[in-house]
Amino acid sequence: MKRCLQLAANGRATCAPNPMVGAVVVHQGRIVGEGWHRKAGEPHAEPNAIHSVRNQELLKDSTLYVSLEPCSHYGKTPPCADLIIEKLIPRVVVGSLDPFPKVAGRGVAKMRAAGIDVTVGMEEPACLDLNRRFFQFYLKKRPYIILKWAQTADGFIDGIRKPGDGTPSLKISTSYTQMLVHKLRSECNAILVGTNTALLDNPSLNVRFWIGKSPVRVVLDRQRSLPSDAVLLDGSTTTLVFTAMPSDKQGKTIWIHLDYQKDILDQMLQELYARNLHTLLVEGGAKLHESFLRAGLWDEIHIETSSQNIGEGVAAPDLSQWHIEGEKLLTYDIGSHRRDVRIYRKMPLFNTP
Repeated sequence: MKRCLQLAANGRATCAPNPMVGAVVVHQGRIVGEGWHRKAGEPHAEPNAIHSVRNQELLKDSTLYVSLEPCSHYGKTPPCADLIIEKLIPRVVVGSLDPFPKVAGRGVAKMRAAGIDVTVGMEEPACLDLNRRFFQFYLKKRPYIILKWAQTADGFIDGIRKPGDGTPSLKISTSYTQMLVHKLRSECNAILVGTNTALLDNPSLNVRFWIGKSPVRVVLDRQRSLPSDAVLLDGSTTTLVFTAMPSDKQGKTIWIHLDYQKDILDQMLQELYARNLHTLLVEGGAKLHESFLRAGLWDEIHIETSSQNIGEGVAAPDLSQWHIEGEKLLTYDIGSHRRDVRIYRKMPLFNTP
């Protein structure tokens, strides 16, 4: 099962919105086939592993290990449970059940009904953690939310600037940590900034320093104040603009009306959920981050801290104010770059079927 998890992680940046899944076929204590889900719309891990076995006769005396319950429904590919039954594989070991409503225990039930010996729960915590974004999406009915910012040693994310004053943004990240940010972007379905950040930085919000697909760009712009030449409106990538103005669409840019007299974060998250966007990366600014923190709407927080001290500027959110001290997962230094990157994570309590 640990090998299944290693294989599954290969699809981290390519298989969304599907979950990462790995599978191995074991015959008499030896792995004879393995595979993982490479890309949404392509074969799942189970058929990739099964078809990799050179001598298909071995399948009748083998055990299939798979990190997530085999599907039982027709989607873009046929049901994996049907293939397992067809190949007369006598034993299947499953890491965790699948919370996706069309599966949710049905794959295991179908295999057992066909006489297959099915074991569920091997390395379950690790299997659940690998696909925590996928699980949270279906269990909480909203995207998995990652807050990310860079700050100075004395707790500022930028100097004092105003749109149009020509003051450049404070450079905190190095080329190396910028690459890590773009890697994170490649693993997310959507990326969000507020109006002020969009006006000050005119960001691209795409993947340039890593391989992979750029996320859907999302911006809050109540009054539709972004200029027509803003990079976010260039049509290169799907961009959702949440506004109080009437809904509209121009090419890949979609303006979506929100009722600003009600909870705008909840409205926005429901829209992203409806569009099947599993993971939302929130990149700024400080007020937007604080609004998510205040509402308790976050699953991970990534903070890069430099050795700089600037004395005054735009203050970074104070995590102690939100009682997040106990959520630290990992701290590490990035060699000579003198950057401290900390990741805080809520430990989800998965309530899978």
